[in-house]
Amino acid sequence: MSVCPGCGDTPSEGPKPPGVPAPQIQRSVQETSSQPLTVEEEAAYELQRKRMVAHLSSSAFDFPIISARVLDAMRVVPRHEFVTRELRPRSYDNNPLPIAEDQTISQPYIVALMTQLLDLKPEEKVLEIGTGSGYQAAILGELAAEVHSVEIRPQLFESSRRILDGLKARGILHYKRLETHLGDGNKGYPGAAPYDAIIVTAAPRSIPVELLNQLKPGGRLVIPVGDFVQELQLIKKSLDGKYTEESIVPVRFVKMDSK
Repeated sequence: MSVCPGCGDTPSEGPKPPGVPAPQIQRSVQETSSQPLTVEEEAAYELQRKRMVAHLSSSAFDFPIISARVLDAMRVVPRHEFVTRELRPRSYDNNPLPIAEDQTISQPYIVALMTQLLDLKPEEKVLEIGTGSGYQAAILGELAAEVHSVEIRPQLFESSRRILDGLKARGILHYKRLETHLGDGNKGYPGAAPYDAIIVTAAPRSIPVELLNQLKPGGRLVIPVGDFVQELQLIKKSLDGKYTEESIVPVRFVKMDSK
């Protein structure tokens, strides 16, 4: 299957359950980490996760996921813990799903593709712009030594932190250091810069200069760029400070907020 516009995420692409108004969805997002599943439910979701990983690495995609480390992380992190109980049965479909604040959790393939493009090493430090549900941050935490994630919306900042902490306490996530920060992602997070890699999960019209400045020489930036028409771009910073830019696939993400 070729990747086309719409394979990223936008609120309209994550259909809400029939008859469930947005305010109820927003309230239940806060409850996702406090509703334990039965052993049978957990086993069923684990099987779905394994099938999802097999699909991501298949020839169904023009750019299949071939990184063993990325596939292992996708196999470990329980996506169903980051969505509402109503949407859990669709957790491992390859679709974006709605979360609070009219935002979305990205479809698994795009999460895996962007993570693969980062080419993270176990000792590296990574910055994420747009914590959202916390799912992408959890994937990064399985792959890098240090993760910083910036979220501009207070409700998502609080709910994602609670979910991440809960999964860590239960021994499901294994991150070494994963810090979330409330702030404007256009400014990056200077407090821990520079970074080996930066990933952006919302689309600005152009690449924020601050993100380029916070990238280490030899670093990688993966970011969707554009307004109505968007491209997923891979930016590499050479050791002498020069940048190269590669367009990967057309995507559609929510627009990047700013204060």
